Amino acid sequence: MLLKRVFVGCCGFPVSRNRYFTEFKLVELQNTFYDLPSESDATSLRNAVPADAVLTMKAWQVITHPATSPTWKKMKNKPEGDLEKYGYLRPTKENLRAWEKTVDIAKILRVRAIVLQTPPSFRFSEDNLQSVIKFFEQALSIAPRDMLVCWEPRGDWNLHRNALKQVIELGIVHVVDILKNDPIVDVTGILYVRLHGLGKGEVNYRYKYTDADLENLVNKVLGYSNSVHEAYILFNNIYMFDDALRFRHKLKAVLQDIVT
Repeated sequence: MLLKRVFVGCCGFPVSRNRYFTEFKLVELQNTFYDLPSESDATSLRNAVPADAVLTMKAWQVITHPATSPTWKKMKNKPEGDLEKYGYLRPTKENLRAWEKTVDIAKILRVRAIVLQTPPSFRFSEDNLQSVIKFFEQALSIAPRDMLVCWEPRGDWNLHRNALKQVIELGIVHVVDILKNDPIVDVTGILYVRLHGLGKGEVNYRYKYTDADLENLVNKVLGYSNSVHEAYILFNNIYMFDDALRFRHKLKAVLQDIVT
């Protein structure tokens, strides 16, 4: 078995930080999507969590979402420059500058991974594919080598596997909900899963996973145990704290000490 470590956690803090870290070591920071923290705030946060906490973070939304996105309304500090040149992973100087700022904060937080999540409105096309490739070629030269750069494409990208693989082959971690889509893991050897609930559509945050769902998830993870060396399993639903605890218990019964 190639798999050496599995981290289980939540997207954001569903309970107080103190309580959260009594149960989990992994958390994916969500506030970094809406607004990047200042360097001092990032330092304070890193110092406030356990030294062995494993942090990942969502990238600043201006890189992935255009200025017309409703999520921009929650942003307190708008970025500089031509707002129309932000979003959709375009290799513009505006996007790349925003990426540099994101990486700077990620370094202070000492995150293991940065997740760039594109919206469903960003659909596959040959032009978009070439744009994404150019963006990631430059983005990878900016990020530290030991920091994972991850992409969660929404919309129809996962239907275009050959095109998607061109991006992943650069060294990008393919992020999926493995109860809905199969990840491409043969390049990076990393499994990064974000679970958004089951049902119609890509997200159903009000969904509570059943025991059967979690057993299916265990089997899915085990299916990659000979293909990946590191796995991150993150729940992103209303019941994520309880669901993550239940899932980790089931997975730990099989994989034991490698599950955190």
